[in-house]
Order: sequence, then C-alpha cells, then structure tokens
Amino acid sequence: MSIDKPGKDMERTVNPGDRISDEPQTLEEKAQQLAVDHVPDITGDVVTVPTYVMVEEADGEKKALHHVKDADEISDVIRQARVDENGERIWD
Repeated sequence: MSIDKPGKDMERTVNPGDRISDEPQTLEEKAQQLAVDHVPDITGDVVTVPTYVMVEEADGEKKALHHVKDADEISDVIRQARVDENGERIWD
C-alpha cells in the first residue's frame, strides 16, 4: 500500500467534513454539510463546525468557502465586517 494511494480500509486523519466532494454540489448542499457535529473542543465546549462558510460578495454573488481550503479568504471576509454603535454589522 502506497502513501500516495492509501487503501479504502486505511484510517484517515482528517474529519470527513474536511474532504471536498469529487461530485459537483449546489450551494444549498454545501450549506448543509458539517465538518464537525456536536464534538467537544480542547476547552470542553461542544462545537459544530460547518464544512462551508456561505458568503455574499458585494455584487450579490453567493459563494461557499471551504473552512480549510479557503481559510485565508474567510479571514479576509471577517476582517471586512464592522459593527456600528447599535451592534449592526457594517460591511466595508
């Protein structure tokens, strides 16, 4: 068994939700996927992590950003967000 092509019975170290499907998926299908569902994190808090973060571009286009592969772009989107004095989110 090669490292490049592990057998189907070989244990994988990534969460099943970290994998990106080879089949095309709609935004709705991606929005329903969970990378981690109701699992305790290092602090003991129980967390649920979506596989994809759904974002809307300035032009109204919706995108699904993979929580691992697109982490830099997700960080950029979060940095653009601002909150006004009423707690309302303002996007730059």
